[in-house]
Amino acid sequence: MTTVLHRAAHWHRPLMLFVSAMAILAVVCAVGLAVDPRVLTGVPIWLKPLKFCLSFVLYGGTLAWMLSLLPRRSRTAEWAGTVVVAVGVLEMAVIVGQVLRGRTSHYNESTPFDAALWQLMGAAIMVLFAAHLVIGVVLVRQPLADRVARCAVGFGLGLTLLGMLVAMPMVLPGRAPDVEGIAGAHSVGVPDGGPGLPLLGWSTTGGDLRIGHFVGLHALQAMPILALLLHRWTDRLDERTRLRLLTVAGVAYGVFTVLLTWQALRGQPLLRPDALTLAALAVLLVATATAAGAALA
Repeated sequence: MTTVLHRAAHWHRPLMLFVSAMAILAVVCAVGLAVDPRVLTGVPIWLKPLKFCLSFVLYGGTLAWMLSLLPRRSRTAEWAGTVVVAVGVLEMAVIVGQVLRGRTSHYNESTPFDAALWQLMGAAIMVLFAAHLVIGVVLVRQPLADRVARCAVGFGLGLTLLGMLVAMPMVLPGRAPDVEGIAGAHSVGVPDGGPGLPLLGWSTTGGDLRIGHFVGLHALQAMPILALLLHRWTDRLDERTRLRLLTVAGVAYGVFTVLLTWQALRGQPLLRPDALTLAALAVLLVATATAAGAALA
């Protein structure tokens, strides 16, 4: 275990230092949840920074591992990874700072200072998107020894970009038009801060754009895990078949991310889909099963 942690610490030092800092901050946020009774937009005030900390731990750790797979070092990718760290530090500084002030960090334009912080966060996310794209291009262009791993990394990075893109409707003009000082919303058809799923907070009375965003972002972990399972649990499958199955899974994952966003944009809670949503999901499941069967055959 110690050897594994030692090796991980050298994957990409800025990213791994950032991951360590976010893990420590997550503990601080968990303590805040326990001792701070304040509630903001319907949820405990420390829940948002806790979720962001955990998300950055997974995101930064996975990116660092992917960069360690390169057959030769890439200064471009390493610099892009460092940019990701800088953006992450900036985002968390704003989020935690606003929590300490008792203010919302996202969509908040109620004062010039709050608006400046929100606009700074928006610009930072665009920089993170560009840095992530650079890392993806570098990793895909440098062939890895394991073709299945390369496919998984490519799909993971690409689908994560999709997960970032499906969050764009949250900040489109006209979102939350009836709430003064608020320039955006993640709920559709209902105000932010209403009843939601435990811990996740996703709306149970209307659509929620965070769902597709969440699923898309975590393709970064899901696709490599699937590649690992295919390798360990399907010894009889050759590399070509595993590549086909991974491709089917990657395409299905992307369509599912878009489907969840489409459902949210129509104002539907995740657990209360209408007949049209269920029909689209059924088509996706049948098409995926058929394609997987064809790959195996």
